[in-house]
Amino acid sequence: MAELHFFTGTMDSGKSTLALQTNHNHASRGRVGRIFTTHDRAGEAILSSRLGLAHDAIEVGADFDFWRYVVDSLTAGARVDYLICDEAQFYTTYQIDQLAKVVDELQIDVFAFGILSDFRTRLFPGSGRLVELADRMNVLQVEALCWCGKRATHNARTEDGVMVVEGEVIVVGDVDSDEGPPAEVAYEVLCRQHHRRRLTSARARAVALSPEPLPFGS
Repeated sequence: MAELHFFTGTMDSGKSTLALQTNHNHASRGRVGRIFTTHDRAGEAILSSRLGLAHDAIEVGADFDFWRYVVDSLTAGARVDYLICDEAQFYTTYQIDQLAKVVDELQIDVFAFGILSDFRTRLFPGSGRLVELADRMNVLQVEALCWCGKRATHNARTEDGVMVVEGEVIVVGDVDSDEGPPAEVAYEVLCRQHHRRRLTSARARAVALSPEPLPFGS
């Protein structure tokens, strides 16, 4: 029986790498799939991993119809055994419903990969719908780490090196690097404690060099 799988974790936990590995494993056994993504850091219609791996993909816009795409492909004589859906947090709830319908009505496996919550610590609508509908939900075991060494549970957005908790939900960026000046928009994974305190790695270094006490207020 086909199933709707949802793999989730923070940024930098290996979701896209697992998506590419999942596709490889199924394709190497003679199965035929389709790869979808949206707002990938490498650009449009590309599924990329921070390890340097990449694969062509179908870009999912807000009006993309998974059900119609798969039905049209099958009607044209194509074979579709599974779907790989990366960055699924950005899909609409209606698109997630379409994926569930593909599984139930067409018996095609769907493997969705995405982040649960945004930089404001609120559930993405697409991820929330996947939690409600998925046959299997898997939290990635490769743990991303906060700068303090604790398990990272939250995704923080920085703008010009300063953490923000308001703004547009979808802004493409990557995990910030310690090398060079801060990116205009970047992301960093933090533990809950340091996300609450807005204490990024850069700010922690600055505080450590300052005579001012740590910001332990509410």
